[in-house]
Amino acid sequence: MVIKMYINRLKEIREDKDLYQIDIAKVLNITQSQYSLYENGIRLIPVDKLVKLAKYYNTSTDYLLGLTDERKPYPESIIK
Repeated sequence: MVIKMYINRLKEIREDKDLYQIDIAKVLNITQSQYSLYENGIRLIPVDKLVKLAKYYNTSTDYLLGLTDERKPYPESIIK
């Protein structure tokens, strides 16, 4: 269930920003075909890439994973 939710969220948030898969692939420093595997649920997205996307989209990893419908990011942690 969570996998299906995050697949939908990755595509939804990308399209909401009028971006293409190649645009997000560049942000993640991967190929478009590799990003496509994440967005289509063929491969799970690594945690470091998920965190990078959450920062890029200014949202939380929980939102990207479909665990919340709140797009607002959490406050910055003092622990880096």
